[in-house]
Amino acid sequence: MATEQTTILILDDEPIVSKRLKPSLEKKGYEVETFTCSSDALKRVKERQFNIVITDLKMEGVDGMQFLTEVKEKYPDTEVIVITGFATMATAKESFNKGVFDFLAKPFKLGEIAEVISRAEEKIKNK
Repeated sequence: MATEQTTILILDDEPIVSKRLKPSLEKKGYEVETFTCSSDALKRVKERQFNIVITDLKMEGVDGMQFLTEVKEKYPDTEVIVITGFATMATAKESFNKGVFDFLAKPFKLGEIAEVISRAEEKIKNK
C-alpha cells in the first residue's frame, strides 16, 4: 500500500529559499507547494491541510507569526517549522509557545532542514 505523500507548504518572501528547497525536497518524495506572499499562502491553507508548514517570520503583509498562528488554530496537527534571518530568543520562545515544531536560523544548510522535516514527519506518523 502506497503511503500518502507528506505535503509541505513553504512560505518565504525570498524566492531563492523556495527555489533551493523545493527541488531537493521533491527529490526526497515530498509534495511541495511554495509561496512568496503570505496572503496567498493563507488562502491555500484554507483550501487544504498540509502535514508540514515551513515559514519565514519577517514578511510584508501577514507576518510569519500570524500565519503560523492561523495554521495551528485550523490544523493543530500540522507541524510548523520556522526559518528566519532574525532569530532572537524572544521570537524563538514565542514560536515554541505557539506550538512550533522547530526553529532554524538562516542561512541554513539543506541537510539541516531535511533533518528537521524528517523529525517532524516521524512525529506526525507516530500521532
